[in-house]
Formats: sequence, C-alpha cells, structure tokens
Amino acid sequence: MTSFHTHRALVLDTALPVHRRHSALRTCLTGFAPYGLRATYHHLTLSARMPRRLEADPQSLVRAVEELHEARQLWLARAERYAAQRRAEKRDGRRAATPVWWNQPRWTSPNDAWRHDPFLHPALSLPDYVRRQNALLDGATLPGCPACGEEGPAVEVSTGHDRAELCRTCARVLVPCPCGRRHSFRPELRVDWGRTWRREHTTDDGEPRPHWPEHLGTARIERLVRYDGPHPGC
Repeated sequence: MTSFHTHRALVLDTALPVHRRHSALRTCLTGFAPYGLRATYHHLTLSARMPRRLEADPQSLVRAVEELHEARQLWLARAERYAAQRRAEKRDGRRAATPVWWNQPRWTSPNDAWRHDPFLHPALSLPDYVRRQNALLDGATLPGCPACGEEGPAVEVSTGHDRAELCRTCARVLVPCPCGRRHSFRPELRVDWGRTWRREHTTDDGEPRPHWPEHLGTARIERLVRYDGPHPGC
C-alpha cells in the first residue's frame, strides 16, 4: 500500500486531472479518517467548501487534504508518545493497555452513529477534534460532549426497551441504555454513499445544499433507530 504522503502529493499536483486528485484524496482517507471514512469525507466537503463540480474550485481539494494532513500530524505525534509509554509500561510488567481514542473497537464505540450516517459527526475541524481527544487522553477535564464539546441537553433515543442519551450535535452516546448492552444507532433511511461521494449535499459554490437531506442536526438524531445487527465496514 502506498503512503499517505504519496497520495497527498497527488492531491496537491495541479498538473493532474481533478478527478484523479479527488480519487487520491479518498485514498488518503483510507489511511486516516478521525470520523470514519464517509463522515470524514463529508466533513471535508463542507469545511473545504468542495463544490459538486470540482472543476469550479479545484483548490478545495488542497484545502481538504491539508486539513487532513494537519490533523494526522497531531495524531502521529501523540501516537509516538503513546508507543513509548507502552514500551515503558511493559518493561515494568504492566501489560494492560490504556484505551486510546484512535484504536477503539467500532462495535463498542460511542461514536458508532458516525459510521452509519456520514451526516452525523462533530462540527469541529479535524485538527481541533484531534487536539481535543489528545487532551482527554492526557487527563484534561473538558466541558460538554467528549467528542464535540456540545453542552446542550442530550437527545433521548429509544432502544426498544428503554432509552439512551445522545449528544444533540454529533450523536455520540453520552448515557448508554440502562440494560448494559452497547446499542448502535443509524437512520431509518440511509443516504447512499454514492450520493455523498458525488457531493449532492453541496451546491456549485461549495455551500451546503438547502433542503437536502431533509433532516439535519438534532432533528436527524431524533430519528435514529437502534441497530443491533452485524457491524459492516466503515
């Protein structure tokens, strides 16, 4: 597998056709995607103001990959520190690893809704999200939702037999169902990945397209349903 840096260079190469550079951005996301591949891509289309017609603003690809690169650099630095910490702990006979935000099993992640619905993820820039997660890992006490910092009231979503409390902004599970089982949540009607990949949610100016999809934000979270079946890939 070629490296993140190789494909980042392709995205930055203005001599290449815009569709080739766009494809290279997707390959970068297979190597690093803090919100999951689809949700991270959706985030970048909005933060970089990526239009439906990429030819209208090819520089948006540069903005997208550079945001991703900055976040990845912050993660790599923290991951190196963590690796050194683990080596020291093993030398001292401590085999149990400290959980880290970038290596949590998806089926137990409180952020699983982002994987099922790319329209649900923090509004933070990727570097700011990584900084926040690194700070929490280092023991900082931060207000609000651990993922996005939202301090408003949670949204209660039915689990069929009780209720879980989700962040009203990013759908992170803040209070799981009292039954003790980790439930996943997803929309009743999923947006086809192809439509997201083609950026049908943005206009020709790179702005969010009004009225599609119909429900966004808290209204979208309120319509999530419990999902306890197999856990498909990101």
